Amino acid sequence: MTARRLSAAALAAAAIVGAVALPASAADHARPDRTKVEISAVQYDSPGREDRSRRSLNKEWVELTNTSRRTVNLDGWTLTNEDGDTYTFDHYRLEGRATVRVHTGRGHDTDSDLYMDRRNYVWDNHSDTATLRNDHDRFIDDESWGRHGGRHHGGGHHH
Repeated sequence: MTARRLSAAALAAAAIVGAVALPASAADHARPDRTKVEISAVQYDSPGREDRSRRSLNKEWVELTNTSRRTVNLDGWTLTNEDGDTYTFDHYRLEGRATVRVHTGRGHDTDSDLYMDRRNYVWDNHSDTATLRNDHDRFIDDESWGRHGGRHHGGGHHH
């Protein structure tokens, strides 16, 4: 009788220890994929004639890529140049492993193309910095060119 109780108590203790240890070891193996959005490309010098036409303005753009598998809600995030010109994302979600191109000019927003609706160029052809911040104004990434070309925090590239 005592041996049975002792054996049952040992089994119950082992089951409790196993249940407590399982979530810890499972968490070690299945770390969540961190969301990461970066400036992946910048077209700061609109190809062709710079005549402030809608077509020319829309050839100036910044691309953002979500390198994680999770969708990121960019609502309230900002993209800013050195002069303080700011584009604020409004109700936009960037799917995992997707890229969005933010054009300077006017157009109809889609999943892969957004428009600042500006009538003037935003990005300086000679030197500027595109800075991405989240909805809490925390730095996410930036891309610089010209006199700042060697100094940038993010992993983006200009084309």
